[in-house]
Amino acid sequence: MDALFAKADAFGPANRRKRFLKDRVQQRQDKQPSAGPSNDHTLSSVSLRTTIPKSLQPTSPAPEGLPKYTHIRDKKLRSKLTRQSEQSARTKALLKDAELLLTQEAGMMEVEGELEKTWRVGQSEVASAAGQEAARGRKEWTLDGGPYRSRYTRNGRHLAIVGKKGHVATFDWQTGKLHAELQLRETCRDITFLHDLSHFAVAQQKYAYIYDRDGVELHKLKTHIEPTRLEFLPFHWLLASVGTTGSLKYLDTSTGQLLTDHRTRLGACNVMTQNVHNAVIHLGHQNGTVTLWTPNLGHPAVRLLAHLGPVASVSVDPSTAGRYMATSGQDGIVKVWDCRNWKGAVRQWSARGGTAELEWSQRGALAVATGGSVNVYTKPTIQMPFSGTVAPPLYLTHPIPHRPLTSVRFCPFHDVLTVGHSAGLSSILVPGAGEPNFDSAEADPFENKKTRREREVKSLLDKIQPDMITLDPDFVGSLAPEPKLTAVDDKPDIPFARLPRIERLRIEGKADKTEDGDLEMRDSGEESGGESADSSDGESAAPKMTRWEKEKKKARGKGKNTSLKRYLRKQHKNVIDPRVVAVRAKLEKEKEERRKAAALASGAETPKKPSALDRFKRPT
Repeated sequence: MDALFAKADAFGPANRRKRFLKDRVQQRQDKQPSAGPSNDHTLSSVSLRTTIPKSLQPTSPAPEGLPKYTHIRDKKLRSKLTRQSEQSARTKALLKDAELLLTQEAGMMEVEGELEKTWRVGQSEVASAAGQEAARGRKEWTLDGGPYRSRYTRNGRHLAIVGKKGHVATFDWQTGKLHAELQLRETCRDITFLHDLSHFAVAQQKYAYIYDRDGVELHKLKTHIEPTRLEFLPFHWLLASVGTTGSLKYLDTSTGQLLTDHRTRLGACNVMTQNVHNAVIHLGHQNGTVTLWTPNLGHPAVRLLAHLGPVASVSVDPSTAGRYMATSGQDGIVKVWDCRNWKGAVRQWSARGGTAELEWSQRGALAVATGGSVNVYTKPTIQMPFSGTVAPPLYLTHPIPHRPLTSVRFCPFHDVLTVGHSAGLSSILVPGAGEPNFDSAEADPFENKKTRREREVKSLLDKIQPDMITLDPDFVGSLAPEPKLTAVDDKPDIPFARLPRIERLRIEGKADKTEDGDLEMRDSGEESGGESADSSDGESAAPKMTRWEKEKKKARGKGKNTSLKRYLRKQHKNVIDPRVVAVRAKLEKEKEERRKAAALASGAETPKKPSALDRFKRPT
């Protein structure tokens, strides 16, 4: 039967590949040992089209530079962490290989000669040179009720606008489909989408309100009093607001509970942004300071004096994982800060026209809207340290005759910059500003209704707790190193951190050794006396007990002022603090110098003549 199957080649392809398959069979038979099942034609034909399961396949060698977990005693945990590290490293390597077609720099404007400049290129030339789909981003919306502010969804498909006089609208800016339009007839200061286009929040005159996609009012947030700015943290489902009361409030939109209420104590605030890398809120205040806040800290994590006057705008660069922050003040100065060290501004320059509005794009382009024009600067020149106050090379500029310019927003995954002003909104094209490669699992511009619902449920299940918001997000999930001092030799069951202070000082070598020696001698004397008395009675010798253990045994069942606490208070006098010793030595030296100076002035002592051997003396 095996011969019939092999001759019929039931698993074989067309005739043109028979010769190729026979060659492969012959090669495999040559590799197998003569005693093996090389004569089984059925096995040879089936093995050509079967693969070994992934769990049994030989793995590639482990990548280099993996962390070592030798300090972990648990073998199972150590092997699990090592396996996870290897899998993560291999995944990153495969992802890097899959991104061979993704170019590092895409879409930037380039000039042919050195005399030509990119900022001389107008929007008409850019729109004519760009594709038909990309040119649709160049639009002008003339609206009454300004000045206007705008906000895009995470996938960059939908746009929400709000006018100061109460005009609110949400729509698909690519197709022009209007979702909702409201005339609230009261002062509105800001707007933001929540987890997707189905809900959005508006900062109105007295409270903040949440509306659905059709413009129906869902919630009235009475705890958010007179809000001026709104921010939504998508991975934590938190709505943050700050207002004229100077309080930063976090609202959990999944449960409807007010999480925290931080009082900044710096007056009214109308400047707020978030760092998308670590979800830290940046606030700009009227006294020129910029503060960084997290929900789990009642005080600012970082306080920075950025400007001499009130802060006008703050923005964080998402292309560098939040490493750079740009601020502008009413003094007309724009500064770029390094968030890793805060050792002064990396670069600063004066913006023409006074107050400037700032916004970073996904590819690291900084838009500065001031006066009657919008200027765009690109990296790396904007992030290079420069001592002067000269502006970096200009990449693109566009004049806007309507003043004031109240907001600038880059559209995600598109080279579009939307500027809000008193007469409506203007969208200009900025080549190379948007990220061309999007992750459909995070933000898909082409998602349908079913995909949106699935992503909403998944993001709600994967919601991150607010306690995990820190300045360094890599700290979460890391293992603490093994402590150097874990226990004492004579007390291995007691950790070092739970020992009495005198014991910890003795282990670290900071206690007075002479006093310790006297204490040990007294303890040994008492123990020897007790043992001699016991031995005279003919009883067996009891185990040795230290004085600390005796006092602890004696203090059992007593009140607050026990003998053990009195003993410990006395022992604190034997502690030698190196700082106290240094201060005492310094005071003694100054006292001796004053005594010598007084003796020389009165003539009681004569100044010592210098000797040739003084050069070999050590300085005190």
